[in-house]
Amino acid sequence: MKKTSILLFLILGAAFSPTYAQAQNEQESVKKTIQTMFDGMRAGDSSMVHSVFIDDVLMQTISANRQGEIGLRTGPLSGFLNSVGTPHDQVWDERILSYEIKIDGAMASVWTPYEFYIGERFSHCGVNSFQLMKGKDGWKIIYLVDTRRRGEACK
Repeated sequence: MKKTSILLFLILGAAFSPTYAQAQNEQESVKKTIQTMFDGMRAGDSSMVHSVFIDDVLMQTISANRQGEIGLRTGPLSGFLNSVGTPHDQVWDERILSYEIKIDGAMASVWTPYEFYIGERFSHCGVNSFQLMKGKDGWKIIYLVDTRRRGEACK
């Protein structure tokens, strides 16, 4: 019983330590950066989206073409921002299913499975992999690669 009490005390002490609290705050800051991007997408606000990226971010997509061949496409941030900022009739709603966040100092890696809707219509699903860096302006996305699957591949 005494060993169990000591172990419980050590676990609780670690959970409420300043280091643990700081790590939780950093994870929340990273998550907020990513959520800001998706809030900007839903709002069609390219300035909001741009605010969370470094200017020379690398953006890539892994997906199948019409023949089913998997390929890697690289696109500029400006193209993404133009797409977001161009008025569209329906909201672009990327719904994040979960966040897996890992941080080492000024670098964070985030894995986010998602479902993408245009208005209320399901479009596709996949996973985003974000790399972020913490600088003087906080956490910024430095690399984003995603997968895109359609139809049965999303089940």
